[in-house]
Amino acid sequence: MATNHPDRPKRHEALEQWFKSMNQLMQEKPVKGILQSIDDFFRQPFPHSHFNLDIEETEKHYIVTAELPGVKREQISIDVIDNTLTIMVNKTDLTEEINEVARTHRQRAAVQRLSRTIPFSHPINEKKTRASYRDGLLEIRLAKKQGKKIDILIDQE
Repeated sequence: MATNHPDRPKRHEALEQWFKSMNQLMQEKPVKGILQSIDDFFRQPFPHSHFNLDIEETEKHYIVTAELPGVKREQISIDVIDNTLTIMVNKTDLTEEINEVARTHRQRAAVQRLSRTIPFSHPINEKKTRASYRDGLLEIRLAKKQGKKIDILIDQE
């Protein structure tokens, strides 16, 4: 048999008041802005966090094709060291919002840094490496270093 406890309505009101206070706190700035940023991040945590590569090997070359839509040529850097290729993209998108009624001016800079490193089984001749970029496709032709062929002599005793 349940009995009405005299403190129960007070506890319910206190808990309800606490929830109202927390809700109000979450709607105030700067907490609301922080929560919105967290929500935005988890909606799309890593947009375009990688780029697609295709690697083809011939007798004398490696041909690497990277898909980089929306990237400008000057945002791409390519490094060749020994038998590795590194493609780096540093992309900055600037947005600006002006609200004349509230007299606010807001600027945002979204910086995106991507890189891919590809190791190859043969050393690369960086002097003969060529790259071209057109319509979002980067093509790099890496010449393989040609080693010296060693003839094996037959030992005649």
